[in-house]
Amino acid sequence: MTEVRIPGGTFAAASAVRSLGDGTFTADLPAEWTVASRPHGGFLMTLLARAATGSVLAAAGTGPVDPLAVSAEFLRPPEVGPVLLRTTVRKLGRTASVVGVSLEQRGRACVAGSVTVGVLPDLDDDDPVAWSDLPDVPAKPPANALDVAAMPAASSFHLTSACDIRLDPMNTGFLHSKAGDPLTLRLWVMPRAGVVDPLFALVAGDVSMPVALNLGRYGWSPTVQLTALLRARPAPGWLRLEVTSRAVHGQWFDEDATVIDSAGRLVCQCRQLALTPIQR
Repeated sequence: MTEVRIPGGTFAAASAVRSLGDGTFTADLPAEWTVASRPHGGFLMTLLARAATGSVLAAAGTGPVDPLAVSAEFLRPPEVGPVLLRTTVRKLGRTASVVGVSLEQRGRACVAGSVTVGVLPDLDDDDPVAWSDLPDVPAKPPANALDVAAMPAASSFHLTSACDIRLDPMNTGFLHSKAGDPLTLRLWVMPRAGVVDPLFALVAGDVSMPVALNLGRYGWSPTVQLTALLRARPAPGWLRLEVTSRAVHGQWFDEDATVIDSAGRLVCQCRQLALTPIQR
C-alpha cells in the first residue's frame, strides 16, 4: 500500500517512543492528536503500550511482542509537548509479561498504567476464529454517514486532522439538541496517513463522542479509568465500532466500545469509566 503523507506524519511516527536505556522512554504529544487541546486518551494508551513492549524486549531479549491489555488511570491531563515514560517490569513470563508504566510531564505523573504483553494470534483462513458474537456494523460507512471533520465541533476535535472519522446518523439526537435517543453510537475510523497500525485500535476504541450526549449531558466528559483488550492485528481498511453504555449514575457513566476490522474480526474491546456534567 502506498503511504500518504500529511502534516504530522503517520500514526506510528507520531506515537513513537525513544528509549533512554534504563527503562525510561521519551515521546512527544502532537497537537494533531488532541481533543480541546487535551491529548487524546487512546493516543496516550498507545504510548504506554509502546513503552511497555520496548521494556519487555530489552529485559527478555525475545522476538517481537504485542500489548494484549492496557489499563490506565488518568490522573491529570498532560499538555502538548514532550513526556517521559517510566516502566517497571513486574513479571516476565513465557506467555504473558506485565509492565507498569507511568507517563510524566514536568515531574508530575499524568497517567498511571499497567500493560500485559504477549503475542497476538495470527488469524487467517487456515486458523479461523473459533467463536465470536459481534455487533452488526457494516464494513464501510454508509452513504449517509456523517463526516465528523465537517461538524461544527471539529474545530476543537483536532483528531480529525489525523483521522478520517464517520458517524452513523442513527441515534444522534444530540446533534439537534434532542435528548432521549438510545446510548448507542456507531462509527468508522482510519488514519489519514499510512496503513492501519495494530495499536491504532486503541485510538479507535476511544474515538467516539460521549454517548451521554444523548441524555443532554453537554460539556467535557473526562475519562477516569480506561481498559482496552487488543485481540488481533487489524486488516487494512476501516475500523468499525459500536459504542454503548450500561448505566449513568449521577455524574458517573460507563462506555463500552467494540472495534471490528474490515475482515469482520474483533480487534479491540474498550471499557471506560467517565464523568459527565449533571443534567440541569
